[in-house]
Amino acid sequence: METESQLTRLGLFDARVPRYTSYPTAPHFSDAVGQGDFADWIRAIPAGSQISLYMHVPFCRRLCWFCACRTQGTQSDDPVRAYAEVLKAEVALLKSHLAPGITLSRLHWGGGTPTLMPADVIRDVAAHVFDAVPMGPGSEFSVEIDPNEIDDARLDALAEAGMNRASIGVQDFDPEIQAVIGRDQSYEITKIAVEKIRARGVASLNADILYGLPHQTNARIAESVQKLLSLSPDRVALYGYAHVPWMARRQQMIPSNALPTPEERLELFETARKLFVWDGYREIGIDHFARPDDGLAVAQANGMLRRNFQGYTDDTSPVLVGLGASSISRFPQGYAQNNASTSGHTRAVREGHFSTVKGHRFTPEDLLRARMIEALMCDFRIDAQEMCDKFGTTPARLAQMFDAAQKVFGDMIEVSPKGLSIPEKGRPLTRMIARCFDAYDLSKAGHSSAI
Repeated sequence: METESQLTRLGLFDARVPRYTSYPTAPHFSDAVGQGDFADWIRAIPAGSQISLYMHVPFCRRLCWFCACRTQGTQSDDPVRAYAEVLKAEVALLKSHLAPGITLSRLHWGGGTPTLMPADVIRDVAAHVFDAVPMGPGSEFSVEIDPNEIDDARLDALAEAGMNRASIGVQDFDPEIQAVIGRDQSYEITKIAVEKIRARGVASLNADILYGLPHQTNARIAESVQKLLSLSPDRVALYGYAHVPWMARRQQMIPSNALPTPEERLELFETARKLFVWDGYREIGIDHFARPDDGLAVAQANGMLRRNFQGYTDDTSPVLVGLGASSISRFPQGYAQNNASTSGHTRAVREGHFSTVKGHRFTPEDLLRARMIEALMCDFRIDAQEMCDKFGTTPARLAQMFDAAQKVFGDMIEVSPKGLSIPEKGRPLTRMIARCFDAYDLSKAGHSSAI
């Protein structure tokens, strides 16, 4: 009770802060970065290095009301097939700019619903990707799979292409909650999909589940988590539902008066967290859980856990190339985002150039603060020596920054000459503490609840 009153006093239940999957965050991107910069940054990737590749497929058979992703509905395969041709052209364009010998460390297909692509399209697109950038040693090919939109033919095509990690969205198994958020997906359908995925030798399975949904109670989320645990996922993302109807208009379909209060959201998170921990999962950062032998848990133990637009990752590649409408790329030089409009993206690629419309060029200060925020989000601590050695800052400046944070958060953080750390009682405040090291104006965007 005392801890909760401290969290209340510090503003946890009222604050809206970024999720910090990037720094600076996307609202601070501008048109100062364009197609030419993206092309130059691609050409600058050293020959023989490894990169990560994200491919966005924006189409869904139905538009779930809770989702704030860049998606569009289709009942026909025709737009999906047409979009796949654009992806192939974009891959060819990428290949023409890459130095020799570059391979993939990670390949991720997301959306939307990548599994809307028919089996022949999956094979065709995968072949074009691997012709341009082959998989490297120890690489990972992951695909977001909608259990409602998968069959044997498409799973066979994905397995033949080399998919070795699958990700399924669960959100919640409760029928009433599913009806309110516009997502009909039974436990039975999900179980069948998981069995089919495992039967094809896919060794790693990720699942997403949400807390903070309308009508969600501790009992209901406990039941959903227990059903999910029966499917034995290797890692789980426990995301807080971000109700931002001013940004995602489809969320206006969700009744705001049925949403749990911020205090109730914290209870929902704790209920789910305890169940995952009791089942042997390791806590990864602020909202992920993984089996002890999973790559995320191993990376965490080795101090190699990182954070990007897909959340937590064990991928340490300095380059993430995003293909498809709205995709964001990260380079050592900065961020670059493709045109969010499918038609605008298509037009640019058909004209023979990348569709980059905005981004951000890093400053030395950005790189320092980005690593400080990432370290807090991943490891709940900032190593002072690392900041001095890698970014050329001074102990005196770090001490000044740390003292400013401690004046706000008191004993919810611990400061010493070795750095800053967040004890367990302060970890619900992690995103707010990270905000102390964000030099950009928060008012530029309406972010999600801090819990």
